[in-house]
Amino acid sequence: MSNFYDKLCPFYHLIFEDWDASIEKQGSQLSAIIESNWSQRQTVLDVSCGIGTQAIGLCKKGYRVTASDLSVNEIERAKQEAPKRGQTNILFSVCDMRTAFRHHGGNFDIVISCDNSIPHLLTDDDILSALQQMYFCLKPGGGCLITIRDYDREQHCGKNIVKPYGKAKIENGKRYVALQVWDFDEPNFQHYDFTLYMIEEDLNCKEVVTHAMHSRYYAIGSEKLIRLMQNAGFENVIRLDESFYQPVFIGTRPLT
Repeated sequence: MSNFYDKLCPFYHLIFEDWDASIEKQGSQLSAIIESNWSQRQTVLDVSCGIGTQAIGLCKKGYRVTASDLSVNEIERAKQEAPKRGQTNILFSVCDMRTAFRHHGGNFDIVISCDNSIPHLLTDDDILSALQQMYFCLKPGGGCLITIRDYDREQHCGKNIVKPYGKAKIENGKRYVALQVWDFDEPNFQHYDFTLYMIEEDLNCKEVVTHAMHSRYYAIGSEKLIRLMQNAGFENVIRLDESFYQPVFIGTRPLT
């Protein structure tokens, strides 16, 4: 998993139409969800921060943010990108979300994992382990917020399924085109191999290089994720739609 993101790291911002605009938008959207469901919260732990999209966005909204990721390269880039955007107080570190409590300790107001990170964990036991770690990172009454791809609506069979990322991007005299290819396992179609192709064309000499990054996902449905969050100890677990670009799942650590 970390190898995929280490390789994606220099291109990560290119999968967004406008990364800085996405930072601002997602920060505002996540802040609105937090404020609507948990009042007067200040500290946020992001256990799958990538290059910092949500961590930087929430820091801009006034939260005190701690952020970690499994990818060493992405953490190094996040440490560089945050100060460029005026955010110098985010505490970044390398950590597997399945050891989040052992690494970060507890007493956070909010813990988040966005951008379809949870489905990189390929078994119910691994997902439950991560959710339990997130649970223990929270103070009583604290909130957990997870976003994943809407697998309830995705095609769950077949191979060579192509999913483009939208428009090509131009940067430093090069054109970049990104696309995904999915290959589902048979016969249960719960897991799929995932290849992200980043096609890089030098607009001056017309040389083309294709970067292929490989990973694997668990196409977990809403009902199962909600049940696993409940099994981890969260209460009032629900799915929210139309609040974010992906479905949002929230739950609260009980007060007692």
